[in-house]
Amino acid sequence: MATITLKSEQLNLPEKIAKRLKGKELELLETKEGILLKPVGNAIKRARGFLKGSRFTSERYLKLKKEEKALEK
Repeated sequence: MATITLKSEQLNLPEKIAKRLKGKELELLETKEGILLKPVGNAIKRARGFLKGSRFTSERYLKLKKEEKALEK
């Protein structure tokens, strides 16, 4: 299915919806039911901090990668 990304200001939306979406990019998806307007979020910003509190650090990650490499030899 084709997708198009637009700024919310490029659409003529009801005032209540336009205020909520002001300044955001929207993705238009064609579905069986019709057109779906989906706000596009920055994946990096959304993923930031998702491991917080899990005790998984970059140091631990590097240690695991070194161990993996040693096993491959």
